[in-house]
Amino acid sequence: MKTIDELDVSGKRVLVRLDLNVPLNDGLITDDGKIRASLPTLKALLERNAAVIVCSHLGRPAGESDPRYSLAPISGSLSRLLGRPVTFATDTVGPAAKAAVDALQPGQVVLLENVRFNRGETSKDDAERGEFADHLAALADAYVGDGFGAVHRRHASVCDVAARLPHAAGYLIQGEVAALRQLTASIRRPYTVVLGGAKVADKLPMVEALLTVADHILIGGAMATTFIAATGHPVGTSLLEGDQAAALRYLARARASGVDLQLPADLVVARTPSADGPITVVAPDQIPPDQMAVDIGPETADAFSATLARAETIFWNGPMGISEIPAFAEGTLAVARAIAHCPGFTMVGGGDTAAAVRSLGFTESDFGHISTGGGASLEFLEGKRLPGLAALEADPVAV
Repeated sequence: MKTIDELDVSGKRVLVRLDLNVPLNDGLITDDGKIRASLPTLKALLERNAAVIVCSHLGRPAGESDPRYSLAPISGSLSRLLGRPVTFATDTVGPAAKAAVDALQPGQVVLLENVRFNRGETSKDDAERGEFADHLAALADAYVGDGFGAVHRRHASVCDVAARLPHAAGYLIQGEVAALRQLTASIRRPYTVVLGGAKVADKLPMVEALLTVADHILIGGAMATTFIAATGHPVGTSLLEGDQAAALRYLARARASGVDLQLPADLVVARTPSADGPITVVAPDQIPPDQMAVDIGPETADAFSATLARAETIFWNGPMGISEIPAFAEGTLAVARAIAHCPGFTMVGGGDTAAAVRSLGFTESDFGHISTGGGASLEFLEGKRLPGLAALEADPVAV
């Protein structure tokens, strides 16, 4: 991929695709990690006299305007962190966007409204997606892809615009790819992977890929209840999703290949996912029918920590429980603490995991790399070719 250092941007309008899909609570940003991770690219472009047009998604608004997913709250935070004004356009390719871009001068920044307010952004129809990409590309002279969290999506602002303009990868994407290569091309062993969180259906295929490269796989969170259910044990009202038959196959394959796949030895359970009621610690085959798993138990936390202490390479994706509730965050805290003390290369992958470790008091300096893209990281490690990266590697073509 061409880097932004090789792209001619002086005096030009540069469309920058970022991933500003940050968590919001009543319009307030609860974790600005993704915004801060985007700053080096934006500052470099501005220092080189570019006029910067930022676009991003937020949530899944289904192709129409929805105030719950407006990027308006992001503009203020971006302006504060950049140390300069950021004009917010109330649409993406409509009159407000065109007026804001027409008034844009080198060294200035415009943030467009959520690209997913337009049906063409996520359309599976090439023509519809291409039409939206045409409108986006018409705003700019060059394109920079730096939204790593979206590069596994074949979306207009991620893939199609790059085909229409001179383009390059931003610093964030360059850093993400370099870190992921340490988990694929130059692994130091033992290599330990920790998987947790939800979105189990998306993560299960990752287990199959890891069985050929990892030495230890530690499974917590909702992934663990899927594996526990697959072995025939009831899991009460725990979150349960994903292919249990596949989970059972992976357990058998791990035993046959000698990979140490660890499931929880104990779990913290509660009747509701809130801090109000009582919690107890039970064996994984003893979850009461009216209760749910909300965290790994202390015995599991100790076992996971001991395995992590011996690792030379660690990849972690997904909290060990409902970590946003302090009473259910002990397992995630124990894993984060063990990984932070690992002298080898460590990578925390995914927005939820990154937000969890920051909320628990950890910083970027405690880990080798904190990724901004969970799904993108997982698909990269599965060996899939990511459309957004492929688009940045290709030359622009006449459309």
